Amino acid sequence: MDLTIGPNQFFWDAAIVRAFYQSVAAAPVARVVLGEVICSKRLPFWQDEVPPAIETMLGAGKEVALSTLALVTLKRERKRTAELAEIGLPVEVNDLTALHSLAKGHPFWIGPLINVYNETTLRWLAKRGATRVCLPPELPLASIVVLARLARELGVAIEVWGHGRLPLAISGRCYHARLHDHTKDSCQFVCRLDPDGRDVDTLDGQKFLAVNGVQTLSQSTASMAYQIEALRDAGVTALRLSPQSGDFAGICAAYAARIAGEVSALDLAATLMPLVPGGRLSDGFVRGPSGAAWSGAAPPAPRRRHLAS
Repeated sequence: MDLTIGPNQFFWDAAIVRAFYQSVAAAPVARVVLGEVICSKRLPFWQDEVPPAIETMLGAGKEVALSTLALVTLKRERKRTAELAEIGLPVEVNDLTALHSLAKGHPFWIGPLINVYNETTLRWLAKRGATRVCLPPELPLASIVVLARLARELGVAIEVWGHGRLPLAISGRCYHARLHDHTKDSCQFVCRLDPDGRDVDTLDGQKFLAVNGVQTLSQSTASMAYQIEALRDAGVTALRLSPQSGDFAGICAAYAARIAGEVSALDLAATLMPLVPGGRLSDGFVRGPSGAAWSGAAPPAPRRRHLAS
């Protein structure tokens, strides 16, 4: 099992993007996905950082793929998607309309925003040319086991969302803009004010979700700290780490140490807790009973006392 850095979900200034990819160049990850996945209006602000980031990542010996948008609706977005296929790097598909821009048999990756929920879908994508699939983060462990087993037979690598606020939904409307009394067309790019998304509480003050432009995210940060062994046994080949602000290179190193067996789940969780936005971790989609549940919150099992006979 190794690590993949997924595309950045948030709106960061070009200088921050540049510094981020320079900082993770030496991180112990096997591959990096670059590109705008949430809102095409953000891309002009930092797209000039993509070519040097590609060069930096390739120079560091990492695989690189370019992500499509999660929701392709405009002519310029379709044109941009078609241009990705011409660059020569693998394309990570997060909107199935992107397949129209890829020649049949051309290898590509599938991102976590595509609903790969069953074996029929996985077989179809593999036949179409998919070589790597990051499963949707809401799948339980039992489903991951089934799909990972089939993926081995098909020669497809399987990833699971390993770290980051969970991508729950994409909308045609921008709630982030509405929070600031702006329309989507005149959003003034207010999402850049919240580099890890903006928390949304319930009416009675409970932590609930986060918004990121047109995207809805989990308020907690999903972490597979306690699930490494189960996922490895299931046949998962990589964990996906989603960029966040702060010491992300350190987060990558901490997960690599956990995979290598150098630190415990408890130690990794203790490292992550002060670093993640909102200060909450979760793994409930994999283990239950609810998505926001966290294995680390469970009290340790009592030791069994052995009575002398």
